[in-house]
Amino acid sequence: MTFVSKYYRLWLSIWIAFVFVQSLFFKFTGSSETQYIFAVLGEWLGMSWFAYYGAYIVGTMELIAAIALFTRWQAWAALLAFEIMSGAIVFHLFTPLGIVMPAFSVSGEMVGNDGGALFFMACITWASATGLVVADVLSPHSRLRFKHKGQ
Repeated sequence: MTFVSKYYRLWLSIWIAFVFVQSLFFKFTGSSETQYIFAVLGEWLGMSWFAYYGAYIVGTMELIAAIALFTRWQAWAALLAFEIMSGAIVFHLFTPLGIVMPAFSVSGEMVGNDGGALFFMACITWASATGLVVADVLSPHSRLRFKHKGQ
């Protein structure tokens, strides 16, 4: 068994958890980037409350997934990560949010853009979560695959 095939689930879990945990600072401190993203989405959705509470809701789900990726609930956490990132990608592609996000200075002034880095990270994280979900479903000991009583 090669190193990659033996540890790929761990490395994919570490990547997803890294992305989720490093984004918590932005989501839970009300950074300019987070305020911009969730204000645009809240306005587009017609739900003004989402501009204020959306980051906390998404951040909490990301924290739950990041922790559960290293437990016996890994498959369910990967599915949650897949769903979170699917939402992020859809919002980037099909709303006024767009792929390229503005960059902000420490004082909150718009100073440029991220060149699509946030979208790219969402895509890589989505692919990692997809890999974990598919690996679980294909496993004979799958936690996600529905099993009939006769099996």
